[in-house]
Amino acid sequence: MTTLNKGDKAPAFEIPENMEQNWKLADHVGHRNILLLFFPLAYSPTCHDEMCSMRDGFHEFQNLDAEIVAVSVDSPFVLNQWRKELELPFPLLSDFNKGVCQSYGVCYDTLGPLKGVAKRSAFVIDKSGTVQYAWVSEDPGKLPDVAAIKEVLNKLG
Repeated sequence: MTTLNKGDKAPAFEIPENMEQNWKLADHVGHRNILLLFFPLAYSPTCHDEMCSMRDGFHEFQNLDAEIVAVSVDSPFVLNQWRKELELPFPLLSDFNKGVCQSYGVCYDTLGPLKGVAKRSAFVIDKSGTVQYAWVSEDPGKLPDVAAIKEVLNKLG
């Protein structure tokens, strides 16, 4: 699938938040706007910087009526440990089987020696389940434009 664009319906998904519990997009659409972040790999320097930036701005996103959720192809065990270490107040979801990054069009064929790693990307999904912002980077070292994301969220109200 090609990458999603503004105005597209966000593909539904349900993936592990941990080994006992899944996170389902349908359970969250309609309550708040959703900032859906894909990141390549836990414990990598750029991903660390991105997640800490989201953690540090978490309350500002809440004030913009947005829920943050981040997805990578790492296992739930790795993500839960990393979430605890970074004290992240939002879920890190495991797309270990790579179905979600493929449905959103954000999977690298190869990244170095690895196949099927999520591209760093950001989507704002409004309360109706429609994509209002879509950004995908071919460069895993480039971070999303947080100011642009906040501007979109501010307009959604």
